[in-house]
Amino acid sequence: MIPKHDEDFYGWAVHTAQLLRDRKMNEVDFDGIIEELEEMGSSNENQLINRLGILISHLLKWQFQHELAGHSWKCTIKEQRNKIKRLINKNPSLKPKIDEALNDGYMDGVILASKDTGFPENHFPKQCPYTFEQVIKDDFYPQ
Repeated sequence: MIPKHDEDFYGWAVHTAQLLRDRKMNEVDFDGIIEELEEMGSSNENQLINRLGILISHLLKWQFQHELAGHSWKCTIKEQRNKIKRLINKNPSLKPKIDEALNDGYMDGVILASKDTGFPENHFPKQCPYTFEQVIKDDFYPQ
């Protein structure tokens, strides 16, 4: 029996890849392929939002609790910047989504920063005080 993509993704993917190799187009689950490709695209966008959230939370902590800033914060900031740059370089079609991702990431970043600092969420600006260019700039650390 041919596995369904939403019941056994691995089995479905292996089977579908073989059908494509064999050029058995009449047996290929094109709707499943389309759905999975759309989900892959969404996954990259979600990864950008998640990484921005982590990065922004550390930038907020750096700005609002600078006296506690340490090596691990700096390493996390650097790591997330590198991963964001790599993600965008490998997926340049994410560029039009950057402003939306920055806003969504900021909302998540505020929640994380609030949790880590003990400050209420309304302690932080309502809108992201940083531009995307600042956020990914290697030497940007807010004061």
